[in-house]
Amino acid sequence: MRFAEMTAPELRALSREDTLIIAPIAACEQHSRHLPVFTDSILVGAVADAVERNLPDRVLLLPVLWMGASEHHLPFGGTLTASLPTYELVLMELLAPLLRDGFRRTMYLNGHGGNIDPLRIALRRLDVQFPQAVLTGAAYWELAEAEIAALCEGPRKTMGHACEIETSMIMHLRPDLVRKDLILDDPDPDTGALRSITWARDFGRRTQHGAVGHPEAADAERGRRMLEAIGRKVTVVAEGVLNLPLS
Repeated sequence: MRFAEMTAPELRALSREDTLIIAPIAACEQHSRHLPVFTDSILVGAVADAVERNLPDRVLLLPVLWMGASEHHLPFGGTLTASLPTYELVLMELLAPLLRDGFRRTMYLNGHGGNIDPLRIALRRLDVQFPQAVLTGAAYWELAEAEIAALCEGPRKTMGHACEIETSMIMHLRPDLVRKDLILDDPDPDTGALRSITWARDFGRRTQHGAVGHPEAADAERGRRMLEAIGRKVTVVAEGVLNLPLS
């Protein structure tokens, strides 16, 4: 079920306990020299569409929220962003009307790394207001980490930025938007023992071209397989959220 394509009476008729609202959230920001600025929104939209197709009578899919928390990408330009405090409020305001309307199960499906912190804070704050609801969220690559890693051929097996993973999937979905002649690897410097520490750096201080990873290893066919695997895994997670007990 697609929220944007339904009428208000149809939405009022839905079960509040047995419907999972999925809110895809993404960004519009620089993706190095070779990918479009709408990459995150395209990808999370494709994953969300797959989940809705797999669970058409139990998932209510909201339109993709294309703006994200992307201030760390501003040094490269080509970026629209909300501030972190504003984005936390936007995420809360996105779901609050539906929670006030009685819906009991929600999931933010995230497609941008910069949204992770505000997503978690928004969930904690919503839980105070709506303790009767099941409030969940995760980035799609966190849910399908093993499936993605198994399909990577480059040295990095986890999500970066404009990396092998994102480039492969955009090559499959929108090959017309990939500037193949401009693809360059942009590996994250190895910080050794500091790898696990939180280090606040914008992309201008972190990368040379605005990417993190090895997009030269990207391949459209593996991008197709990644998207299929991610869609299956996120569907399993959505089914799990639908089966969680309500307060």
